[in-house]
Amino acid sequence: MLDADLTFDFHRAADFDELWAGDMLEVDIAGVRVLLVHTEDGEVQAVQAMCPHQAVALSGGELRGSTITCPAHRWELDAVSGKGVNPCHAELALYPTKVVDGQIYVAIRDVTPKHCKP
Repeated sequence: MLDADLTFDFHRAADFDELWAGDMLEVDIAGVRVLLVHTEDGEVQAVQAMCPHQAVALSGGELRGSTITCPAHRWELDAVSGKGVNPCHAELALYPTKVVDGQIYVAIRDVTPKHCKP
């Protein structure tokens, strides 16, 4: 298995202290809008910032557990798996994420945001 550092180019996204458990934070990484999510279970994940339905910013939505609810049409998406909860055919792009020495790092190369129809 390859070391993640050899496979991906990670960019510093935020201080870990900026993202409390149960919070989301939209950041710009080299021109790519990414949503950082810190689940109530303590996982940190980076996902596409826009809902795959109609490109509404997910940062204005709600996070419960690991489920993000879009503020526009109430689509529910799991931030850890990227899978749609409701509707189940929806999907979020996941960005490789790691936390090192109190910093959150995200790799954006070769990740394309997902889009789907209702």
